[in-house]
Amino acid sequence: MSLAGQYLRLQLLIVLAVLVAVVAISLAQSAAAFERVEGRRALSAAETLAATPAVRSLLPDAQPQSGSVLPSVSEAVRTISGSSQVALARSDRTMVTSSDPSLVGDQLELGDSAVMSGRAWTGVVGTGAEEAVVAHVPVLDDAGKMVGIAVVGRSYPSVLERLGDAVPNLLTYVGVASVLGVAGSLLLARRVKRQTLGMEPDEITGLVENREAMLHGLKEGVVALDPQQRITVVNDSARSLLGLPHDCVGKNLAALEVPAALREVLTEDQPGPDRLVLVGEKLVVLNRMPMRSHGRVIGSVTTLRDRTELASLERELGTTRTATDTLRAQAHEFANQLHTISGLIQIGEYDAVVQFVNGTTSNRTRLNDDVTSRIEDPALAALLIAKSSLAAERGVSLQLAEESRLGKVDEELSRDLTTVVGNLVDNALDAVTNTSEAKVEVLIGEADGGVRVDVRDSGPGVPVEVMDDIFRQGFSTKNSPDGGRGYGLALARVVCQRRGGRLTVRNDGGAVFTALLTRKGEQL
Repeated sequence: MSLAGQYLRLQLLIVLAVLVAVVAISLAQSAAAFERVEGRRALSAAETLAATPAVRSLLPDAQPQSGSVLPSVSEAVRTISGSSQVALARSDRTMVTSSDPSLVGDQLELGDSAVMSGRAWTGVVGTGAEEAVVAHVPVLDDAGKMVGIAVVGRSYPSVLERLGDAVPNLLTYVGVASVLGVAGSLLLARRVKRQTLGMEPDEITGLVENREAMLHGLKEGVVALDPQQRITVVNDSARSLLGLPHDCVGKNLAALEVPAALREVLTEDQPGPDRLVLVGEKLVVLNRMPMRSHGRVIGSVTTLRDRTELASLERELGTTRTATDTLRAQAHEFANQLHTISGLIQIGEYDAVVQFVNGTTSNRTRLNDDVTSRIEDPALAALLIAKSSLAAERGVSLQLAEESRLGKVDEELSRDLTTVVGNLVDNALDAVTNTSEAKVEVLIGEADGGVRVDVRDSGPGVPVEVMDDIFRQGFSTKNSPDGGRGYGLALARVVCQRRGGRLTVRNDGGAVFTALLTRKGEQL
């Protein structure tokens, strides 16, 4: 059924319900009016009958079915008043005359009547179809003594009779209500369809079901906000990536305690695509687009992608690139050395060739032995050797402090150490490149049951005004049009904090970064 048809059916049901209520109220009102009007008429007729001299004088000694005066007087009163029943009874309630001959000689039914106390009474007597509005009036003699009872009544009309009296008005009510209901249904359906873009209820239901299935089936996260920064739509992926509760829809970002950096990305226009945000230990890519309707901004929608695995691949690629650059540098160095050896052989300086080869070999061996003798973890030692070659190509002196000592560590701690040391060394190399006396020193050792890493450079140091910001995700003192900088130190701090440690910085002839990482199950 169409939307207009549903509204029409609903309106007709409402009209029918109103009609039933009107009928019930009309019947109740007609009953109350009948009791009030006919009760007064019956009381007036009964008082007239009780005040008749013949009744007052004959009723005390009258016998049932004897004499004709009392029946004649009673019938005259019934005819004149238009009542349906009239009766006279002695003070002992024996009826001596009645409009229903079968009741003569029987006891008068009083019900709730108070006539025996000498007072007139009006009310309903009888049950079911025999109910009647009856007036009981005491008959008094000349001495004021009660000698009998005068009864005048009018039968209650049936429900059909009362309904028949109300039919003309009811038909008018039904007609007016039906016209108004149909017109209202059509207008309301037209307005609702205009607001729902002409779609019927089943189409709207299907659209919502498809939207929900699509949203929750996406691997990418989706978050929609209204202009007041309240969440209007969020799927499961977005809740998982951002750590939002299940009842977050309809709540403000501030009430959900969303970090300031993330709230800024979700609520402000971004200059370009793929903004990176560090959420916990996850690197999330966000793209925000405003939503407009009729030229007015009604909110925004933001898509999210977990780039953590991609970032890990990028770090591995960076390590590979570093190794490639190192090999390229060594290739240049070896090429120069080969040219030197070739020249020495050509001029016959064979002793100089041997001396040159021994010196070159000893330098390389000394570097490897110097690192591996102090750092027993293979991955960390390999990283430091590769960084040394890269630093040499960039004209930077990278040294491992004499007091550095570290035994073998578990695989997870080794992986975290390479992340922290790699980021800190890269940051230090960037700081001292193209400076005079460029120097970076790394100190690695045991400390308080964990591992301590100090990376000191000879650069200009960290400005005091940004010292609290350098660990914030996305912050960088270097220009990067693609927004790819500002995450190395943030990731390093996250790793340290995850292991129960910390990462700090101070200036001492350059920047000094200190990282503390606990071993598994230990806290610093």
